[in-house]
Amino acid sequence: MDENKKSKPSLRAKADKIKAFRCKNLIAVIENPSDLRNIGTIIRNVNALGVEKAYIVTDVKSFPNDWQAMRGWRALNAFSASAIKWSFVRKFHDTESCLGHLEKKGFVSVVTSPHTKGRKNVILHEADYTRYKKLAVWFGNEGIGISRLALERSELCVNIPMFGIIESLNLGTSSGIVLYEITRQRREFQNKLKAKIAANKSAKRTAPPATKHLA
Repeated sequence: MDENKKSKPSLRAKADKIKAFRCKNLIAVIENPSDLRNIGTIIRNVNALGVEKAYIVTDVKSFPNDWQAMRGWRALNAFSASAIKWSFVRKFHDTESCLGHLEKKGFVSVVTSPHTKGRKNVILHEADYTRYKKLAVWFGNEGIGISRLALERSELCVNIPMFGIIESLNLGTSSGIVLYEITRQRREFQNKLKAKIAANKSAKRTAPPATKHLA
């Protein structure tokens, strides 16, 4: 057997190794996408940036209903570069059912839009995404954007600052930018929290035993 092949770690071993760096309780939601390539790109972004899960809201009957079927769907695999095999993806048939599921689980939703105004509008890097224990980030349709229902039930409406003539980015690019900033903040917060917990445990182990005072 070739030594290089023998020493090369398996994909499963690599997946287990990076599991600790995944952003827990963070979900990317793709609402009514019309281009299969964008679904594949966002799933790749989700996997590469360590987002825990991806939800797809679509009523397209040809789109597989469960993750196992999605894994075997050659068309989606081609655009996701097989990231679908290593990412948790779930399908919802409409926005209401997806929002209901998220809210039941205690998730707060934020939507992304370059122009639409919500109850509270923020520039991407100026918001604190660590204040929400469970967070769902919504990306709307390529043509019409985010739905009114998702907008009304969201905590924030996030936009990426633009400084050129072009005032919008394609869905794959914008999702990568937004998810990078959110995962950067949440991963940094998780690491600090882990370090604090480890320091507290270490302090307890090394602390001298309490002295008993006799009456």
